[in-house]
Amino acid sequence: MFKAKRLKYVDEYYFSKKMREINNYISSGRPIINMAIGNPDLSPSLEVKQALSESIGDQRSSMYQSYIGLPELREAISKFYYKQYGVEINPINEILPLMGSKEGVMHISMAFLNEGDGVLIPNPGYPTYAAVSKLLGAELFYYNLSEENNWYPKLDDLKSLNTKNIKLMWMNYPHMPTGADFDEKKLNKLISWAEKNNIILINDNPYSFILNKKPRSILSLKSSKKVALELNSLSKSFNMAGWRVGMMVGESKYINAVLKVKSNFDSGMFYCVQHGAIKALGSSQKWFEKLNKEYSKRRKLAEQIASKLNLSYSKNGVGMFVWCKILNDSLKSEEFVDYLLDKYNFFISPGSIFGSQGEGYVRISLCTETKKMKEVLIRLKS
Repeated sequence: MFKAKRLKYVDEYYFSKKMREINNYISSGRPIINMAIGNPDLSPSLEVKQALSESIGDQRSSMYQSYIGLPELREAISKFYYKQYGVEINPINEILPLMGSKEGVMHISMAFLNEGDGVLIPNPGYPTYAAVSKLLGAELFYYNLSEENNWYPKLDDLKSLNTKNIKLMWMNYPHMPTGADFDEKKLNKLISWAEKNNIILINDNPYSFILNKKPRSILSLKSSKKVALELNSLSKSFNMAGWRVGMMVGESKYINAVLKVKSNFDSGMFYCVQHGAIKALGSSQKWFEKLNKEYSKRRKLAEQIASKLNLSYSKNGVGMFVWCKILNDSLKSEEFVDYLLDKYNFFISPGSIFGSQGEGYVRISLCTETKKMKEVLIRLKS
């Protein structure tokens, strides 16, 4: 069968393959508990679901929608950014709604990367950054993150690079998979370095409201708008992963460039989903308090599981995962994960899928109800 050459450089996404295996086990009767994926099992608020269902009767609900979203949605995003992050965003030309922020990774890359251009990729980091860059024929420069530097890049390492052909730098704070929080001092230094080297920074920011006392946006930092874009999402903060609602925010010149790509790929976001998103973005602080009360319970149980497995972890991690170090140096992360799956029928993520710097670590997701997490603890005692 004929296939495009670009497929030589990428594999099927790890979770796409692994979940087929897991689902086959479940179909055969194995009681697998999945604690690997950041797929919120909690529900959006009743008000959000009502906003969606009530808008279905509007005549416009079955029509193609604007590529830039409803004006009311862009206004809601603008107000959300100001209320939650203290960032002023022009709703007319500095916001581009997306069908999930994952879509934004592709669109941004297509807008700013030519074949052979360089792109900086975090190691460990979200695998999609690397996969999309490879599909477009870009040259990948991995920058290593380590526990010793609290999972931030070393500026001296970046300064040593020949940045002539490097166009983009992907980053993700609060960080996935490690849970490293937003560090204003370090990010300000990165912004200055990027500005000097004419590199666009993209901060992927879906985790800022999960177990985080002070949600932040990179666009709140001085001079950031000159060189930085931000992706954000309603998937994690509002339990709307399947709704596919994300956004890109930044200066209009960047928005307009990405819109040239996006407008050739889709016909706008479903009208009723946009109305649900508008309602979600207007949620009070009580929503986040309730959400984090549940995730706090789950975090404590995940830490107990980690301790039972003789894993070390940081108490200061934020987001919806617990990043754990395997203290037995002889065990590879995938081997360890498969051992737990075979012996105890529960699944967590191997750190190696996020890059070579993730080897020796595993990631436990908090997107599992407490009853099932307690069941894992019982299994580990047996």
